[in-house]
Amino acid sequence: MPGFDAEPLALRFGAFCLRCQDARVTFRSDHDLSGTIARLFVHPIKSCAAVEVREALLTETGLQWDRAFMVVDAEGVFLTQREHARMALVRPRIGPDALTLEAPGLPTLSVPLRPAAGTATVSVWGEAMPARDMGAAAAQWFSDFLGQPCRLVGFEPTHRRLSSRQWTAGIDALNQFSDGFPLLVTSQASIHGLNQRLQAQGCGPVGVERFRPNIVIDGVDDHDEDRIDTLYVGGDEGGAANEVHLQLVKPCARCPIPDIDPTTAESTPAVGDALRRYRQDRRLDGAITFGMNAIVRQGTGRVLRVGQPIAADLRFD
Repeated sequence: MPGFDAEPLALRFGAFCLRCQDARVTFRSDHDLSGTIARLFVHPIKSCAAVEVREALLTETGLQWDRAFMVVDAEGVFLTQREHARMALVRPRIGPDALTLEAPGLPTLSVPLRPAAGTATVSVWGEAMPARDMGAAAAQWFSDFLGQPCRLVGFEPTHRRLSSRQWTAGIDALNQFSDGFPLLVTSQASIHGLNQRLQAQGCGPVGVERFRPNIVIDGVDDHDEDRIDTLYVGGDEGGAANEVHLQLVKPCARCPIPDIDPTTAESTPAVGDALRRYRQDRRLDGAITFGMNAIVRQGTGRVLRVGQPIAADLRFD
């Protein structure tokens, strides 16, 4: 299981892949869309700061180390920026053996990635699951920062947490502590379109980090990701057998988290107000959406890199 037993490739910065950049010219030119992976993000602790990377190992639960850890209250219920905006200021880093935590006003803390003991039962959106308690030091660190008793837990590697089969068409798609799916995909054009609207309202631009994506694609029009069925990512060696196939299955409904500035933890309603004017999604009964949840159909064990070519066909349903 990638949460505890794999080398932390996902958080290793890699060189830009020129072979992938060059491959964009010929990769799947017969499809509706082509472009590249523009940015990659891993979120080691649910609702804490993202780590932007140049490359990431793709596992069956998404990018390695993504949402592998979570903060819970005294009853084991997950905590997020929805109620605790300060979580945005917690900066996790993963090394070969330790999870390092940094936050304003607290000393840096290193926690062993593989706790010697400690089990817990936790819940995400009412779904109970086993987890590994990450120890007293991490619990005290988060309790001090958030001002309430809480603990840090790691995903239990023997547990199989499935995404909603309603949206995966019956496919068993695993995830860890994400809200429900292994990956979130959006585009550079989508955040650019939002920023144009914000600026027209007299507001400053925002970064895509507010939407907590894993994969940001470039070379497509704004919200083209809404209409993609399968996203094809070219492999370094070429050929369909070496591609990564990601199926985009469900629009991502948005809570107030995009209103929170990840650099200050301050919240203003500007982003949510702008989205309500043009992003009510009939597929989710009018909920505000931005980005698409995705599952892994092919390519587990391969490495995604910034600059890799992508292609897709559009669906209109």
